[in-house]
Amino acid sequence: MNPHYSRIWQTVQQIPAGKVASYGQIADLAGLPGRARLVGKALGYSPTPLPWYRVVRSNLSLAFAPGSAEAAEQSALLRTEGVIVCGIKVPAQYHWQPDLAELLFKLQF
Repeated sequence: MNPHYSRIWQTVQQIPAGKVASYGQIADLAGLPGRARLVGKALGYSPTPLPWYRVVRSNLSLAFAPGSAEAAEQSALLRTEGVIVCGIKVPAQYHWQPDLAELLFKLQF
């Protein structure tokens, strides 16, 4: 298993309910810039449940193909947290922008 996965999992755990982050943002925050695809792969290998549905594409669209069962599930899970999903996109107001305290005290690598 890739040694970077645990950093990715810890970062995804920090996304607050009602917010989303992009694959690239998660990679950057985990100290793995340019490794957005690795984030997607790591989510598939998580040994514990993660809020995977809070991770979206860089343009804030859902991570799965429109009309797919996975996209419907991601949309439904986000809506249960109060996130509005317009078609396949999440409005920018739901984009997670961690403050300095979150970066310093919650993301420990």
